[in-house]
Amino acid sequence: MSSSEVATTISVDTTVVSSKKDREPFKLTEENAIDFFYEYKKDLKETSVRLETSMGVIDIALYDNVPYHKANFIYLAKKGYFDGTYFHRVVKGFIIQGGNADNKATAQKRRDIGRYLLPPDTRKGHKHHRGVISMPSSENDNPHKLASPYEFFIVVTAPGSYHLDGDYTPFGEVSAGMDVVDAINKQPVEAGDWPLQNIYIYKATAY
Repeated sequence: MSSSEVATTISVDTTVVSSKKDREPFKLTEENAIDFFYEYKKDLKETSVRLETSMGVIDIALYDNVPYHKANFIYLAKKGYFDGTYFHRVVKGFIIQGGNADNKATAQKRRDIGRYLLPPDTRKGHKHHRGVISMPSSENDNPHKLASPYEFFIVVTAPGSYHLDGDYTPFGEVSAGMDVVDAINKQPVEAGDWPLQNIYIYKATAY
């Protein structure tokens, strides 16, 4: 084989590899998430998310000055991530937590969207009042309280759970459906605060 034939073969192989990379679906990572949400938030017109649950509808108004957490929540809603997940943790008189499920579909959605965390954004003046939605930190070794982007919790405590301030990021509040939040919080639970009956989030819609 001549040197020109070798060069042609290499060129063709490189093109094939490049073409395969171009077809790979975009995934969020620790390295690209902040840059992605910085650009994504610029064109956002939605300011709220509606959760249609098996116990009723919850409307959530999102804070403008917590841009990455707001953008993340809207992005996941528009990707259909929350559809079919549960309120999987109910702590009486404290919080309800959603965005997870013990099914293969939810695990696959996470793999498709990507593996990433969000830095806390706790200095915007928002407190963990009753009805506030906030983002839990990852369960991994996590001294900086980086947020687990796929999950959220809503404060039930009156007037609030202010011991959470400074560690977790409030990024919105319930604008309608607090009666639904309270009803969910009253459901019986088993060990680990998992409800005895699954409480579904049928659909999340950004608007």
